[in-house]
Amino acid sequence: MPRSTLAPISPRIAGIAESATLKVDAKAKALKAAGRPIVSYAAGEPDFDTPAHVVEAAAAATRDPRNHHYTAATGLPELREAVAEKTRRDSGLEVSPSSVIITNGGKHAVYQSIMTLVGEGDEVLIPSPYWVTYPEVVKLAGGTPIGVFAGADQEYRVTVEQLEAARTSRTKVLLFVSPSNPTGSVYSPEETRAIGEWALEHGLWVVTDEIYQNLVYDGVRAVSIVEAVPELAGQTVLVNGVAKTYAMTGWRVGWMVGPAAVIKGAGDLQSHLSSNVNNVAQRAAVAALTGPHEPIEAMRQAFDRRRTAIVEGLNRIPGFRTPTPQGAFYVYPDVTGLLGREWRGRTPSTTLELADLILEECEVAVVPGEAFGPSGYLRFSYALGDDALAEGVDRLARFFG
Repeated sequence: MPRSTLAPISPRIAGIAESATLKVDAKAKALKAAGRPIVSYAAGEPDFDTPAHVVEAAAAATRDPRNHHYTAATGLPELREAVAEKTRRDSGLEVSPSSVIITNGGKHAVYQSIMTLVGEGDEVLIPSPYWVTYPEVVKLAGGTPIGVFAGADQEYRVTVEQLEAARTSRTKVLLFVSPSNPTGSVYSPEETRAIGEWALEHGLWVVTDEIYQNLVYDGVRAVSIVEAVPELAGQTVLVNGVAKTYAMTGWRVGWMVGPAAVIKGAGDLQSHLSSNVNNVAQRAAVAALTGPHEPIEAMRQAFDRRRTAIVEGLNRIPGFRTPTPQGAFYVYPDVTGLLGREWRGRTPSTTLELADLILEECEVAVVPGEAFGPSGYLRFSYALGDDALAEGVDRLARFFG
């Protein structure tokens, strides 16, 4: 008998774009494994080891039988308490541990927040340049991502006027991020307050991604939108995690904090989606949040030093216009001046083509702006060693200088 035609996979899953940052990083690693001396600015993770006291806490946790079994899907009580305290300390919001859900990294927290809030046809305003995952998650929820772009001339910070111009009757959620990935931009307290008051006035939900809130420089503080506008707390979900500040990307521990209805819905979702986060990793996260701050400050100071070096180095190269970021560990130069020109027989018209040229000719891996919004930009992560950072900039200077 003839074999019936197999139906395709879900259109929503088939429509997901591969993570461009992970794709570039994987290609760079493959070339490096093949013997090429690649300098990669692609990966958004600290190059430091997880602090020793965190690792020791995890080692002890493996020997504790309590951690060998299922625990509450929403997280260990000790970690939820630690997150509530961090939220009070760093975001200026008093919350109870019952308002916290522990997730499998910050990405899971973003996914779960959007899935809980967004329905078919809802629009989500996403300031652009944006992290690659945001629009994909919105589309998976049946919503429509609406990018609101701010370029280098605005230091990549959108205004209330831009947001209002993009708002429609279908707008339900604003995704607010400060400090930003990919740009490192930090909204001022006044800008944050104005955006928060606008969201409050129009009855919008806010998902605020605060994963980089402790990685700030020049005496700047990343003021949480719920601290700037306390009345907004009832319609805001905060997402965060230990990955960036504590050099724990591989441990996969994040969280979401929000109003009771959101936490109830997200908790029900997580109970079916993943159940509890790895208990040993949760114990390590408790140690990170409650332990000594000195290792964290040492990493932040190293990032600050590298930030200064890469901004100065790139801005000496013709065609690179690099605003000085005040947070995270990324720079996002405008490189439109390099497009449409011939470089060793190739004439890139997009930053997708330019990034490929740079990888092949300079053996330097960067992420093109198309991953985060419009073309014309490149993302460099300076979370790599000082020597590698300097070598990569030197290669670019020799090629484009």
